[in-house]
Amino acid sequence: MTNPLFRPFDMAGLHLPNRIVMAPMTRSFSPGGVPGANVAEYYQRRAEGQVGLIVTEGTGVNRAGSLNDPNVPVFHGEAALGGWGKVVDAVHGAHGKIAPQLWHVGAMKNPTLPDYKHDAEGPSGLLRPGKAYGNAMSDADIADTIAAFAQAAADAKRIGFDAVELHGAHGYLIDQFFWEGTNVRDDGWNGALPERARFAGEVVKAVKAAIGDLPLIIRLSQWKQQDFTVKLAATPDALAAWLNPLAEAGADVFHCSQRRFWEPEFAEIDGDEGLNFAGWAKKLTGKPTITVGSVGLSGEFVAGFGGEQSQPASLDNLLERLEKDEFDLVAVGRALIVDPDWAEKVRDGRMGELKDFDRGALATLV
Repeated sequence: MTNPLFRPFDMAGLHLPNRIVMAPMTRSFSPGGVPGANVAEYYQRRAEGQVGLIVTEGTGVNRAGSLNDPNVPVFHGEAALGGWGKVVDAVHGAHGKIAPQLWHVGAMKNPTLPDYKHDAEGPSGLLRPGKAYGNAMSDADIADTIAAFAQAAADAKRIGFDAVELHGAHGYLIDQFFWEGTNVRDDGWNGALPERARFAGEVVKAVKAAIGDLPLIIRLSQWKQQDFTVKLAATPDALAAWLNPLAEAGADVFHCSQRRFWEPEFAEIDGDEGLNFAGWAKKLTGKPTITVGSVGLSGEFVAGFGGEQSQPASLDNLLERLEKDEFDLVAVGRALIVDPDWAEKVRDGRMGELKDFDRGALATLV
């Protein structure tokens, strides 16, 4: 197999048949937070379509403010965990591998449900710099939230998931601790970026203790939904100071979100060859990385979810970077929403059969 997307990879002890990861994408098809048979079938079809690793949509941990959409699945309670067990069985029955993404939205409004009320909370009760929303978390709130992540991870292992991912990106709770614009605390959860990363480190430690040898992935981004221009780490040294403590805490894999995967993370530095976020994370930590951001489709994914139609795009740049081991795995989002057989079509060279994406695809589970 000459296409590097279809070379096997051992990800922190988990054998994957290829380098394709289904990116976590909120679908809101779980009324009351419980994933049903339609959700199990949705993920099963991607496993049948030869996706190497499926990462589920974000799932709320057992904390009142963890979600801002009543149709997003939770990861606690007998009914929801029973539903997730059926998802795991369906994916494994199709010889697939799957990880839940564990999520707390923090002090984040849902723009699609402007009137929906949830118990919003964050490090400082800020949606964005200077914009209050929800409550500032006490030390007891923080401890309870860390425990909720750990319990969800333990349940994931018990149910039979193959790995666990933490959502630490895009301006949600963990990321709100990272970002100086939303973390203005005056205690031990604030300071320079490595100190602001303490909350994430404690979550990582607790989750890793709960799952043992299962791979632990953490999804990170520099950009925020609240501000696309934010850059937490402006230099490689700053990036290393942010990521290496997370690796030491127990993160096995970094899932590095960019709006456009092909963009260099820093202004060109001698010898960096325009490395993207995942490339720099791998170089600085030595850990496996997943790249993600508008893979396989024209335009970028924020605009795509906003209504801009996208067409299949060349994979040449992606494959060149993967061939050079800039990163190890590739997460695919919108293309897999519209086509569960995307991976098989790419593998077989059936590029003319790839499908367009428009926001209407979000109305159904294909």
